[in-house]
Amino acid sequence: AIPPPEEAARMARFVLHNCDWGALATLSAQEGLRGRPFANIFSLSDGPPGPFSGSGVPYLYLTDMEISVQDLEINSNASLTVSLAQTPYCKKHKYDPQNPLCAHIIFCGSIVKVNDSEADLAKKALFSRHPEMESWPKDHNWFFAKFNITNIWVLDYFGGLKIVTPEEYYSVKP
Repeated sequence: AIPPPEEAARMARFVLHNCDWGALATLSAQEGLRGRPFANIFSLSDGPPGPFSGSGVPYLYLTDMEISVQDLEINSNASLTVSLAQTPYCKKHKYDPQNPLCAHIIFCGSIVKVNDSEADLAKKALFSRHPEMESWPKDHNWFFAKFNITNIWVLDYFGGLKIVTPEEYYSVKP
């Protein structure tokens, strides 16, 4: 069941764990767009599907060939938005994606490559939800990365955004 609105940290964990993709916004380094906001869709995972199996860490599978990754090479700061609009929840309740009851979370932070000790965790998290990734072309030099969260905003009810600290976020289970 979805967490109640008074449990914003749990809601943030719940939404991330139940979403398979998000909109990642960077500052563009591309000619003609340099310095402007640029959003792109990325598959993500914080762990295998199922209750209580999420780490809360948004993992991504990236290649330097992707334009947003090229932006991140210049400036690793980004924001990531995930929404229950991609799940059956909002349609079932007839909530428009912009309705606050169709909860969405905005993370701010940076994208960092995972180290060798975390790569197996990231691989399991991503490939369990996105099995197609395993067959993506090896010559694209895919790598595992994570979204290093510094700020969290939760919009899950009327009355405006709720601020959740990373410490609060990581201390709860979805």
